[in-house]
Amino acid sequence: MDKQPKHMSTGIAGLDEILDGGLIPGRSYVVRGGPGTGKTTVGLHFLAAGAAAGESPLFIALKEREAEVRANAETMGFDLKNIAFLDLSPAPEFFAQAKSYDIFAPSEVELEPTTKRIVEQIESQKPRRVFVDSISQFRYLAADAYQFRTQVLSFLRFLIVREATVMLASEGMADEDLQFMADGIIELSSPLDERSIRVVKFRGSDHRGGLHSMRITSAGMQVYPRLVPAEHRVEFVLETISSGVPELDELLHGGLERGTVAIITGPTGVGKTTVGLQFMKEAAGRGERSVVYSFEEDVQVTLAHCEGVGIAAREMVERGSLSLVKVEPLRFTPDEFALLVREEVEAKAARIIMLDSASGYRLSLRGGDIVAHMHALAKYMANMGVTVLLINDVEPVTGEFRVTDVGISYLADTVLFLRYMERRSKETGVLELGRAIGVLKKRLSDFDSILHEFEITREGIKVLPPNPGLTAILSGTPTYTED
Repeated sequence: MDKQPKHMSTGIAGLDEILDGGLIPGRSYVVRGGPGTGKTTVGLHFLAAGAAAGESPLFIALKEREAEVRANAETMGFDLKNIAFLDLSPAPEFFAQAKSYDIFAPSEVELEPTTKRIVEQIESQKPRRVFVDSISQFRYLAADAYQFRTQVLSFLRFLIVREATVMLASEGMADEDLQFMADGIIELSSPLDERSIRVVKFRGSDHRGGLHSMRITSAGMQVYPRLVPAEHRVEFVLETISSGVPELDELLHGGLERGTVAIITGPTGVGKTTVGLQFMKEAAGRGERSVVYSFEEDVQVTLAHCEGVGIAAREMVERGSLSLVKVEPLRFTPDEFALLVREEVEAKAARIIMLDSASGYRLSLRGGDIVAHMHALAKYMANMGVTVLLINDVEPVTGEFRVTDVGISYLADTVLFLRYMERRSKETGVLELGRAIGVLKKRLSDFDSILHEFEITREGIKVLPPNPGLTAILSGTPTYTED
């Protein structure tokens, strides 16, 4: 007998990741869920993966007819030509013939020929993968729960002895017996159109628990594993990265550290995104890739903004050192969005990633504990040596200073805050709007605690020398008074 692999693919990459590599061969698995949750789709992926590996998988159809299954599979792009079908679904003529069971119960009449056809198919084909859709139909053929349990257990042993890996679709109606008999249980659900998948049981291997997002598309099922930061870590040099603005770097005692999380906070329009993009401009000069995920502004607006402050974003995008991504509202779950970020980090080596903004992230992504997801995503990026910039909007333009309105300040290794202030123009003597910048927190080094006025010009950011006339930055309406 050939030595079997430790795991076999389900044909769904995200599900394989949740299952720590895939299914264990020679065992039985139940895919359970209500109507339309994707049970048959999982089975088709499972069988198609076997066909692609040169196996001869078997689909046992007890509910839908073979022609219907093939037609539905074709719309998703499945290639079923090397998948054998045993169609045991009721024929159209069944009702017309008006069969009557006056002496024997239906279970006693139908179970024996059904079992015989399954045995004959298995013995002649010797499939390594078998999908039964759905095993719930067996219950209707059994006289009672005991007979159902005995028949299914015998059926599973018959297949497993012949080195088959079995996947059973279950409607989830009173299937407790199946859950005890199976080696693994994969549960699908779609409450309020938020499709999810979870592994309830998986004998003989580790797996990733909890709910994971999934989506059924024209290409089949996509599964987005829940992000666990501790499972992702690389070695990197904890170096300081410069903003390219000497005065700003002095405030930060050199800049931001690699693999840390920085919150850039302040009211709308004060220059938070510009400060973040300044670090990306400098990174491009070092040949590093940066990504901005914008939950509010369109890409063209961001590009125009960059042109107005001396950041050549279009050239950076063309060279591949910068990617600007507009995240459409309510399109992604946090798990789906995390996979987009992982692809940038792991496949494209992004070194700086900016989320613009934290409140936009919370409002744009749907489902789950958004703050917990943001925590996991930020920690994952930090573990991978990525410098994370979280742009945070605070509502008050004036008044008492607050770091964030969404309860994420604990995530930050560095907090850089920006505020509006009132100042009197030296030229005209009238009151005008100015900006102030300061560092509130820096875990890995000291920082300059002096508050500075700063300006955003067509040449970029300009941090002005400190002035004792700058007052009330944190306690009220910041003001600037000449000495």
